[in-house]
Amino acid sequence: MADAKKPAVLIVGGLGFIGRHLALYIHENNLASEVRLVDKVLPQLAWLAPEFEEACSKDKFVQADASREREWPDKSPPLKANSYLKPGSPTEHFPRIFDRANGEQFDYVINCGGETRHSQPDDVYEVRSYGLTVALGKEIARRGIPAFVETSTAHVYKGSSTPRKETDKLVPWHKLAAWKIKAADELRKIPNLQYCALRLPHVYGAYDPGYFATGICLSAVHVDLKQDLILLHTKDLKINTLHVKDAASALFEAAKWRAAQGFIDPKDGIVTFNVVDSNDTKQEDIANAFSEVFDLKVTFVGSLASQFAKLNLDDVLDDMNEVGLQTWAELVERANITRPGPISPFLERDILKDQDMCIDGSKFENETGWKPAYPKFGADSVREIVDSYKRMGWWP
Repeated sequence: MADAKKPAVLIVGGLGFIGRHLALYIHENNLASEVRLVDKVLPQLAWLAPEFEEACSKDKFVQADASREREWPDKSPPLKANSYLKPGSPTEHFPRIFDRANGEQFDYVINCGGETRHSQPDDVYEVRSYGLTVALGKEIARRGIPAFVETSTAHVYKGSSTPRKETDKLVPWHKLAAWKIKAADELRKIPNLQYCALRLPHVYGAYDPGYFATGICLSAVHVDLKQDLILLHTKDLKINTLHVKDAASALFEAAKWRAAQGFIDPKDGIVTFNVVDSNDTKQEDIANAFSEVFDLKVTFVGSLASQFAKLNLDDVLDDMNEVGLQTWAELVERANITRPGPISPFLERDILKDQDMCIDGSKFENETGWKPAYPKFGADSVREIVDSYKRMGWWP
């Protein structure tokens, strides 16, 4: 296929964990005629590994806050999601994000941005997640771009050991998920918007800075302390997973599918898909992987003890974080690591839920034909992550 017939792709949050892997997937498979990455963070501050150098090169990058239509002279962030509408003399910067040299529009806009940290105040999610999605949605609809796809979270569902389908009841686990739902509701009001959201479970892979980074760093801490790693809740707790390379390929397939569908009446609802691997991962699977890789005994406190811990969760977390962070700092110092990277054993309250993260991804696979290339989470998954940390000099 000639490049002229390949889609032009705009990736918002293009230097984030999923965004950079999406850029790499498109680059390695020569899938686009043009790729542009937009991010608030400069590439030199984004902890990019060498293999991302071409996919995330300077000529493809635009530094901008896509949650705002205008760039304010003092660079101060808005306090509310719609504060870009305040009076003043800002500089329009959506043209820098969206305009192409040939005068044509992008074919796909894929939003991997937004606030990914847990336990943040509502106004943080309102600006960085809700505000971002809504601002992008309005501009994409105005320009007539045929596909707007973004990452969402499977934490929007009520927890259950039975795989949740896209039509099941929404009961967000935390503020991050609640603002994702609010953003999707607001998008229904935007005329002619061709939108699709992928609800993802825990995403893992090389250079993971999130959920699995915490567990892996905690494992190293407990090896150093010569203590068992004790996990809250039971071994049967569902913690469904998806490899980051599969997340990247799914996002691109979703964009292709959405562009081909054309307009879908908002009365039929916003298009959403669950995407998950084939493992139906449980806490026991993760524990076994940690145990094999680190030669570490991993145990579970069980449901009754977990309920007691839940009543005192703030105290439990404070104690675990104090020990974990101090030991991690000592490990890093002993290894003479001066730039330890975006990983640590710090535990967020929002990730220690006693609810099952369990989703059914069959709808997306049936609609698009997509299948996970990494169907199972296991010890090799953990080794891949640790090896990536070693390559970057983050691992003690």
